[in-house]
Amino acid sequence: MASNRTFTMIKPDAVGNGHIGAILDKITKSGFKIVALKLTALSADKAGEFYAVHKERGFYADLVKFMTSGPIVAAILEKDNAIEDYRKLIGATDPTKAEAGTIRNLFAKSIDANAVHGSDSDENAEIEGNFFFSAFDRV
Repeated sequence: MASNRTFTMIKPDAVGNGHIGAILDKITKSGFKIVALKLTALSADKAGEFYAVHKERGFYADLVKFMTSGPIVAAILEKDNAIEDYRKLIGATDPTKAEAGTIRNLFAKSIDANAVHGSDSDENAEIEGNFFFSAFDRV
């Protein structure tokens, strides 16, 4: 059974460019309820742990460096069909290929500085949400 929750992270590029409010507004206007939210910063160890699945890939070191370059906003979102609907809302990883009006089309600068992360499965949404939030932190 599909979950009605997903995890997102507004990445350092979008936070640094002042897009937190606009991105959260787009998310809520698309019918998502924010059930957990925090502004935080990742240490190199924590960023490495979060992205451990990519450890053997050539871009891993640059990804960790980017994700520790500034604060991030972590959030758990709720909506029917949350994973699929949120992936559609954020658009393709490469903002030049993202559909008009998607978050990445509007706020991302490059395939690397792509504004937001969105979970790709129910299992990853739960793992990623639990990485940032305890049960006490959620509504």
